[in-house]
Amino acid sequence: MADRVLFIGWGNPARGREERALEVYNESMGLYGRMQQEGRIESFEVVLLNPTSLLAGYIELKGDMAQIQTVQEDDEFQRVMTDASLIVDDLNVIAGSTNAGVAEQMAIYAEAIAKVPQSA
Repeated sequence: MADRVLFIGWGNPARGREERALEVYNESMGLYGRMQQEGRIESFEVVLLNPTSLLAGYIELKGDMAQIQTVQEDDEFQRVMTDASLIVDDLNVIAGSTNAGVAEQMAIYAEAIAKVPQSA
């Protein structure tokens, strides 16, 4: 089961670039579908949010640490992210943890907390 995630979030498309935004979205869906079929990621999920000024939607790519690191270095992924950066506001690509990876990160956090004097 996947223990890492790559969060790709974006804001609104740049005005006048909505058609290109849809093209890049479709290109990315094709890429992630191929990555999943080829076993380069475990799965992906798309979330489109109700209109806001902060976040229009996001995609989670799920896999193990090696898969997520490899995706970030993939030439086609980097091209799609570059295209997206030119047509949407607030593009964010953030690696994180999920499932068993959350427990690992919380253990690290708990260890760090133990080193910090606590006040009442």
